[in-house]
Amino acid sequence: MIDPYESALDAIPGTHPYPRTSRYHDAEIGVHQQADGTEVRYTKRRLLPPLSAAADETAPHTVSSGERPDHIGQRYFGDPGQWWQIADANPVLDPGELTAEPGQQIDIPLPGGFHG
Repeated sequence: MIDPYESALDAIPGTHPYPRTSRYHDAEIGVHQQADGTEVRYTKRRLLPPLSAAADETAPHTVSSGERPDHIGQRYFGDPGQWWQIADANPVLDPGELTAEPGQQIDIPLPGGFHG
């Protein structure tokens, strides 16, 4: 669930570039200086720990027919936009792979568990 206090902090300009619910919230911000001196800010790569490190921090979920990653995000996190946490805990390149085959088992991060 989204904490109203944290949402209010997210609205304060300059506190951080991404809201707490974003997969990029903890990503480092880099600064590139162009030849004319203009600074361009960018989000550096977000690296994930090895999936084996997440093994004890997840619970299994069996995919149902018609389920999508956002449905599962809503079910487990109360926010469909949190599908990325599930993608981070599973070895997929395309989030659609999470629910492509009904009956397959995927890992769901436990609260306070797998962090990218």
